[in-house]
Amino acid sequence: MARTGLRNFALLSIAAALTTIALKAAAWWLTGSVALLSDALEGTVNLTGAMVMLVVLGVAALPPDEEHAYGYTKVEYFASGFEGMLILIAAIAIAVTAIERLFTPRPLEQVGMGLAISALASIINYTVARQLFKAGGEHRSIALEADAQHLMTDVWTSAGVIVGIAAAAFTGWQILDPLVALAVAAHIVWTGVELMRRSFRGLLDQALPEQERVTVEQILTGYRAQGIGFHAIRTRQAGARSFVSLHVLVPDEWTVAQGHALLEKIEGEIRTALPGVHVFTHLEPRDQPDSYHDIELDR
Repeated sequence: MARTGLRNFALLSIAAALTTIALKAAAWWLTGSVALLSDALEGTVNLTGAMVMLVVLGVAALPPDEEHAYGYTKVEYFASGFEGMLILIAAIAIAVTAIERLFTPRPLEQVGMGLAISALASIINYTVARQLFKAGGEHRSIALEADAQHLMTDVWTSAGVIVGIAAAAFTGWQILDPLVALAVAAHIVWTGVELMRRSFRGLLDQALPEQERVTVEQILTGYRAQGIGFHAIRTRQAGARSFVSLHVLVPDEWTVAQGHALLEKIEGEIRTALPGVHVFTHLEPRDQPDSYHDIELDR
């Protein structure tokens, strides 16, 4: 699927958010549970995040142009960070509502029906989250992965809400309802912070994951045995794009054609091992002192 097709997953997430908000609001209306209200409030965050993701994925799919030669995929980090911020706001709203209910507890009503509706909403979220996780991994879309993570957080918090409300109804301890809501708020704070932290890391163009760097090194090791040298090896991840750059040192007597053929071969092997990676190589004579003046990170 082309990256333009990823917007279909955003539409799927929006549809799921609208459906689950309606279901959870109905569950809250039936039971009067502040924990279920907190769950419904988090659903509104899901909806806002999905709508932002729809816009961002449209921008990320734009082709490179003169001013953005490497495309627009890094814009997805803004969607991920924004969703993390929304999660934190939802956590504050949930905590405020729960604290108020701690001092003014209310008996729960029609608990069975309310919990059944909430469970149905969780099943919908889980199904959609699995689809988003799969698409996000295949297309290296942090926006889809962030939304999937948010939906899975919703699933687990809903499970906690269901258990807490059932316990409150069974024991008659009404205080369990706001306590569960506070636990939900604390849990989703961690998710929001993690999403924002990952977004900020991505904007700094971190190196490729360790396993991918090991793969590159394994390819180069075979050439080192043939007397070919390498230095200034650098990798970075920028949104859905990944980059590898390196200097290749060959015998001084090689012709330009020989060196070019070797670079093409090395680049091809790296691209085969890491599909979609952009490889940049620079040819240098192995025995010239000047070839070793630019191996530091800050050149």
